[in-house]
Amino acid sequence: MEETPHNCPGTGSAQAGRGAACQGCPNQRLCASGAGEAPDPAIEEIKEKMKTVKHKILVLSGKGGVGKSTFSAHLAHALAEDENTQVALLDIDICGPSIPKIMGLEGEQGDQGAGLTSDSMPVFTQVHQSGSGWSPVFLEDNLGVMSVGFLLSSPDDAVIWRGPKKNGMIKQFLRDVDWGEVDYLIVDTPPGTSDEHLSVVQYLAAAHIDGAVIITTPQEVSLQDVRKEISFCHKVKLPIIGVVENMSGFVCPKCKKESQIFPPTTGGAEAMCQDLKIPLLGKVPLDPHIGKSCDEGRSFLVDTPDSPATVAYRSIIQRIQEYCSLHRPEEERTSLVPETRGDMDASSTASAS
Repeated sequence: MEETPHNCPGTGSAQAGRGAACQGCPNQRLCASGAGEAPDPAIEEIKEKMKTVKHKILVLSGKGGVGKSTFSAHLAHALAEDENTQVALLDIDICGPSIPKIMGLEGEQGDQGAGLTSDSMPVFTQVHQSGSGWSPVFLEDNLGVMSVGFLLSSPDDAVIWRGPKKNGMIKQFLRDVDWGEVDYLIVDTPPGTSDEHLSVVQYLAAAHIDGAVIITTPQEVSLQDVRKEISFCHKVKLPIIGVVENMSGFVCPKCKKESQIFPPTTGGAEAMCQDLKIPLLGKVPLDPHIGKSCDEGRSFLVDTPDSPATVAYRSIIQRIQEYCSLHRPEEERTSLVPETRGDMDASSTASAS
């Protein structure tokens, strides 16, 4: 479905909320009032907050169950293996937060009073508050995590919210969490192309998003929805770092024979990427130890270092790091120019003397 009516005049038009195309639109009254023209002040606040975050990566997929949260968690684990790299992992899957479980942070308790304040939501939380905002839950000194799962008294509690409340929660995560100096912010998203995705892209637009890593599995039923996600990225001008094909074959640990559990009947992610001219970052084979590690809240990369899946993960993560190093924000690149030029001039002067 289209996010706006086909002939939407736009919020800046004199016909906003009044044109024939506006009839039946849920935002008709908002547009007619003129309030839709005003930019959300949170965008600038978030831009200021994100000045301490070097790289921002969204993990997306149009399909559920393809391994987005697993990939997000292991991307964070791998980046944080370097003690000098500060990593933040933000879970914006409001209704299905699995990051606390995968990261081994489920069930901890902390301060009371920072939690969800809806009548249907508990307020006991393990999220601590300070004068500078909410503090992430730290797995390691250089790996902080934030999720709505930390705001629930039980992992079985359901978050029953409509779009506006979910959007408000995402805004609060981006604006009010004290991330500090961070090298990589990884944002784990729910499946689809709806409220959460629009919100995070809108709120981070002014802060520069490095790009999106899109997760799929080989079969066409997954690729069909992933193409929609790629279309979403193009429409909102979100750069695509590349595609990861999860569950790409299974190598028997005994006979070493490879089987296609999810046959790539239309060529899999490789054919799709060639057709759409976007990078294929790599293929991760099935390994039962991945699921086991996630259930136990451990890093599969550490537990099973010699697995073909670990080798694939590390190759993919290296490509993501290389992409980020080549796509720094414009202001960061330009800020390096005067210093570099000065060094060159000083070097030339020294040589001449």
